[in-house]
Amino acid sequence: MVFMEHNSILHGDCIDVLKRFPEKAVDVIFADPPYNMQLKNPLYRPNNTKVAGVDDLWDKFESFADYDRFCAAWLRECGRVLKDTGSLWVMGSYHNIHRIGALMLDLGFWILNDVVWHKTNPMPNFRGKRFTNATETLLWCVKERNRTKYTFNYKTMKRYNGGKQMPSVWRIGVCAGAERLKGEDGKKAHSTQKPEELLKRVILSSTKKGDIVLDPFFGTGTTGAAAKKLKRLFIGIEKDGGYADIARRRIDGIHGFFEEADWDEEGGAKQKPVPFATLVRERVIREGETLYAKKPEGAAAVVRADGAVCYRGAAGSIHQIGRLVQHTASCNGWKFWYITRSDRLIPIDVLRNDYRKEH
Repeated sequence: MVFMEHNSILHGDCIDVLKRFPEKAVDVIFADPPYNMQLKNPLYRPNNTKVAGVDDLWDKFESFADYDRFCAAWLRECGRVLKDTGSLWVMGSYHNIHRIGALMLDLGFWILNDVVWHKTNPMPNFRGKRFTNATETLLWCVKERNRTKYTFNYKTMKRYNGGKQMPSVWRIGVCAGAERLKGEDGKKAHSTQKPEELLKRVILSSTKKGDIVLDPFFGTGTTGAAAKKLKRLFIGIEKDGGYADIARRRIDGIHGFFEEADWDEEGGAKQKPVPFATLVRERVIREGETLYAKKPEGAAAVVRADGAVCYRGAAGSIHQIGRLVQHTASCNGWKFWYITRSDRLIPIDVLRNDYRKEH
């Protein structure tokens, strides 16, 4: 059995290495496997310069059947080492993602989302015979169809997206400029290096601080770099020793964190309950003060010393009287009622949160 040291890069074939992992050992898996691009001939620009496409040996397979066997093998092992509450991300292009998606469903995985990476600066279609390939797809999955317990940081991603729900289309540029790792010859170190922003979103959305992220096709370490900057743990598997060395140097050179690494986590400890009566007893809200409702306009209730409120001869909690005023079956009195402070109306929930901070 492999010794699972966190923040480590394991050198070897991913299927062989995964077989030595214990079951249910990691929280999230991100896999960026070979795409089986099926390129037969070199590609040239209109000025006759050669395009540096993906012609690496690791992307070549004898047939579709050979590629399917390879993918089924590593997917099975990923399912075995993934925790029941974990999730799996697999990315690809039109060359392979549909085959992998079918394999995943056949193996029992359940797809939660297909996230489209919309490249803002894609490589042009030089021959002018097809649309420009400006997208790749990420399949986000759980281990089985009825799995409901998995990490999704909805509020975090909404905050990351400027207060709006994060959509399943991510507009991110391809890896270029200073981010693109280069070899000593000045050429790109890896033909398919992914942008760090892509992995940042994957990890931020589906892990918690301290979770273990496994990448069985580690390459030059983008997953590890993003995980480290978000204060997550990682394990990478890489067959090519040169790539593994580059990844190690890259990650060792990281000494800072993303701002988002210290954002409040979702699903943390519940806040200490503060009854309305406590605010009255502590004179945060005083007996005899008036609470107001914005709708219906003009509705008002008077605070009693015992923490109840009175409205047209009826007395009860802020929630009960809120229901009475609205003629509804439920009401969150903390959000419904307002009180005057500094000549303006504020929700009484603001006073409760201020009290929590001080106590």
